[in-house]
Amino acid sequence: MEPKILLVDDEPEIQSLVRDYLEREGFRVLTASGGLEAMHLFETDAPDLIVLDWMLPDMSGLEICKTLRKTSSIPIIMLTAKSEEVDRVLGLEVGADDYIVKPFSLREMLARIRSALRRSGIDKTDVPQNLVRGELNIDPLSHRVWKRGEEVQLTRTEFNILQVLAARPGIAYSRLQLLSRAMGEEYLNYERSIDTHISNLRKKIEDNPAEPVYIQTVFGVGYRFGDVR
Repeated sequence: MEPKILLVDDEPEIQSLVRDYLEREGFRVLTASGGLEAMHLFETDAPDLIVLDWMLPDMSGLEICKTLRKTSSIPIIMLTAKSEEVDRVLGLEVGADDYIVKPFSLREMLARIRSALRRSGIDKTDVPQNLVRGELNIDPLSHRVWKRGEEVQLTRTEFNILQVLAARPGIAYSRLQLLSRAMGEEYLNYERSIDTHISNLRKKIEDNPAEPVYIQTVFGVGYRFGDVR
């Protein structure tokens, strides 16, 4: 079955252009012009990925992203006219997996959507066993994580980073290595975005994010997973 994309944008021209292009590429496309409509479609139609405009008439894309992240790890790509780094980082901090700055090319959007969908899937013929690391239980098959028996809600990107690091405790990875393994080679120009994802991940799995036990910084190199029992 073809992947289902929810496109949330209040500009009819962009809606029409993107919908027609993605449908030609084999996707099913749902469209919403506002936040309330988008939330309704998310609940009733179960999309596989959301392309979410930052500025909407009834609520901001950031608000929608925050709300969805309370219960869902669906891939979210922010669509924004804001090109400043601080704005892009803010989108990542509230749980977006990626962002596209307007004006954008349809080919770039397609590549980012396909990459996000690849990261959200898993090859069930080659699934490793659950990773038990300290008080964390990491299930690669369902992309779920528990700490002390309570589920931790992670974005797809956060889960991928955690899985890469936890699979080989004590091994240091550079930011570029984590980008390549967790997000794909097309993201290698976004090296510093890893720091934002790591910060978000620490807030969710560490007892004290300022003194991390699981996700440790290796100065001058990158990050490693701590040697926890």
